[in-house]
Amino acid sequence: MTDEITLQPGQQQLQAEKPAEAEQERPLQQQMQQAQYASGVPCPKCGTINTPDSQFCASCGANLRQMLCPICGSEIDADADFCEVCHHYIKRDVCSFCGAHISDSDDFCPECGSPRGGIVCPMCHTLNEFSFCKQCGQPITEEARQLLMRVREMPEYKALMALAHEYNELQMELPYTDEQDRERDKELSKLRERVLRLLAEDEGEEAPLVVPRQRQRFTKEELDANKKRKMEQLSELLDRMSAVPEPTPAKVRNYAMAQKPAGVRLAWRCNYKNALHSSPCGCAKPQMGGKWVILGHHSNQEIKDDK
Repeated sequence: MTDEITLQPGQQQLQAEKPAEAEQERPLQQQMQQAQYASGVPCPKCGTINTPDSQFCASCGANLRQMLCPICGSEIDADADFCEVCHHYIKRDVCSFCGAHISDSDDFCPECGSPRGGIVCPMCHTLNEFSFCKQCGQPITEEARQLLMRVREMPEYKALMALAHEYNELQMELPYTDEQDRERDKELSKLRERVLRLLAEDEGEEAPLVVPRQRQRFTKEELDANKKRKMEQLSELLDRMSAVPEPTPAKVRNYAMAQKPAGVRLAWRCNYKNALHSSPCGCAKPQMGGKWVILGHHSNQEIKDDK
């Protein structure tokens, strides 16, 4: 005997409404899944979509904040635009010279006109992917030349260059080696003044005025102390002019290169890894900021040279 259940009219209507409600809810669930897919973070190894704030993949445990360099395959941060292993710019959708958006079909930046493949420096013939030459520091785009002109008008930059000149003068100084060397130098100064006076008298001058030699020699201790004082003054100015963190790596690189003083051995210390680079052109994330530091002529600090 088969038991039969007879539905009342109200129950029949309720039963018929349930599939209809389920059909209405399904597109909403699909929309929510699509929204989660769009805002989520795809795993570079297994493809699983993770929540936007995830650090590691929920399926395979891979680090979601890293990706592989498309050129050499090294692991790099997802927001890096430069590979510090193979020394290549890796962002296909951002102009390396000005930071503007560029599509895959563009051979030249629609904003600044720079070619995607890089520009050869007219001074040292180095191929560059940035606005300033990573080898000799020359500006190689019009935007870089304009920026350099503006920076050179800054009072801090003028004071910086004056200090750099004084520091270089001290670098060429030869200290006294002993007291005999000091006496010899005094004799040479007297000889110089006598020769200049005789030459002036031969030209018809009466009681010629001979300007004493301005260049003063020091002992090694005095010379080292003067160099240290100039380096401290340079460091203070470089700190005041240091690039602040910005969202655009290209702007940070350009400004840092424009403010670099000539004639002083420097390195760029990045805030990303606290590493020393020969310039910000070798840093993967210059948008985190950094500053120029003075190495001196006899420093053995390790620099991650740009190639």
